[in-house]
Amino acid sequence: MEINDNLSAKGKIDFNLVKAAVEERDEKAFAELMHRYRDSIYFMLLKMVNNRDDAEDLTMEAFGKAFRNLSQYTPDYAFSTWLFRIATNNCIDFIRKKKKMTFSIDKGFENDEGEEMAMNIKADVLDPEEKMIREQKNEIMRNLVEKLPPRYKQLVELRYFKEYSYEEISVTLKLPLGTVKAQLWRAREFLFDFVKNAKENI
Repeated sequence: MEINDNLSAKGKIDFNLVKAAVEERDEKAFAELMHRYRDSIYFMLLKMVNNRDDAEDLTMEAFGKAFRNLSQYTPDYAFSTWLFRIATNNCIDFIRKKKKMTFSIDKGFENDEGEEMAMNIKADVLDPEEKMIREQKNEIMRNLVEKLPPRYKQLVELRYFKEYSYEEISVTLKLPLGTVKAQLWRAREFLFDFVKNAKENI
């Protein structure tokens, strides 16, 4: 990966961070990239969806997609341009899907795979079979988490099992907030790969 002399000073700093993230798997580089652009991405998305929770989720998704595909970035243009394009396209897809999610109780609706899903009104209390299925899913997820490298395992347990906020995890583990978020994305990627491999082996 060679730097483009036409990049601005800021663009060259971004390029060096991307290079470190791709070639050296440098966690600090991931965290720094997120720190540099998180707020601007968030506020752009907030204007598009007008919902803070959705904007926060979409911001994390944008970084997740960017980090998964960092090796595809080329310095023909600034990293920020590439990142904002990913965030914008992802948000447009989200808005389209949200508009499609209209359904009636009688007819049901289609999921992302085009399969017909029935709409059932469920009681607040799970029946024995549902409870057993939920417990089995939790057990499977815990088994997958056990396969994670120790630092990622700890992050996932705090975030998803103990329901700590990002800020609480940052304080508990004495890590920068950007590092917490970047490493949680890496942990989720590990889990995604485990699930994908498990499905392929069935």
